[in-house]
Amino acid sequence: MNEVKKMNKYELAQKIDHTLLKPNALLSDIEKLCKEAKEYGFYSVCINPYYISYAREFLRGSNVKICTVVDFPLGAGTINMKVCQVQEALKLGAEEFDMVINIGALKDRRKDYLVSEVKEVMKAAEGRIVKVIIETCYLTDEEKIYATEIIKEAGAHFVKTSTGFGPQGATVQDVRLLKSVAGDKLKVKAAGGIRTLEQALEMINAGADRIGTSSGVNIINELRE
Repeated sequence: MNEVKKMNKYELAQKIDHTLLKPNALLSDIEKLCKEAKEYGFYSVCINPYYISYAREFLRGSNVKICTVVDFPLGAGTINMKVCQVQEALKLGAEEFDMVINIGALKDRRKDYLVSEVKEVMKAAEGRIVKVIIETCYLTDEEKIYATEIIKEAGAHFVKTSTGFGPQGATVQDVRLLKSVAGDKLKVKAAGGIRTLEQALEMINAGADRIGTSSGVNIINELRE
């Protein structure tokens, strides 16, 4: 962990998607999230689609990107449904997309369907970053490897561990496993249950390129101490 500990607060903040996806989030909460993202220099805010246009105003003049979720948190919609969500979110100002893969189709090993799903979402995103959430808590290690290989083949930018709404979030072991399959062609986002600086650094050491967390402020403040 020594190498990661040398990161300054800006370098660490640039690995964090400052996240608020609770269904009962208020507009004032989103405004607070965006203010914190600007103050701390987080890479993006990750929010539900309804708040994209508001976040665009709150973040005006900043470098903070707007990330939104697609077919969240279940991933059980059709391909066309996911595509429509991406297209609408793009019009509203979304710059990155975290899509939940069809977990049932994944467990059924419907490879052609899954590759098509990711490719169609990629096409709809028009070159924007697409992260594919596989919800690792529901998968065996073999299924995690299978999912990562599919996502890599389909050309997405990231494989993401979790929605944060499942029974378990990211683990160091899962991040290490996904990274071993992803190699240099696919990045890894760790999300779900990451609340401390120690956890964030462990995930980065294991191979995470991005951290999704609602505790970004606390994590950066720990680094400042």
